[in-house]
Amino acid sequence: MLAEPRRREILDLLRSRERPVGDLVERLRLTQPAVSKHLKVLREAGLVEVRHDAQRRWYRLRPEPLAEVDAWLAPYRRFWNERLDALERHLDAMPDEPDEGEEP
Repeated sequence: MLAEPRRREILDLLRSRERPVGDLVERLRLTQPAVSKHLKVLREAGLVEVRHDAQRRWYRLRPEPLAEVDAWLAPYRRFWNERLDALERHLDAMPDEPDEGEEP
């Protein structure tokens, strides 16, 4: 669902403030039906919510599900940070090699 780049763009736009569909259509340069399709997927996933104001529909980000994903990813971030730190220590411990063309 978030693998779709346009859906990530929609979430990025909604991060700053709620927006009507027309604004999203204009900014994304997509058709209204295409934006509505993406919004439906995001709404069903619980990542956005809609507010009706007369004839307009305003969409806003729901940060709670993203916080859950962030919490789930935390151990994986630690895993990779530890591996990258170990690689950095290993590379720092390696003897310097002379530059190409230099005498050893």
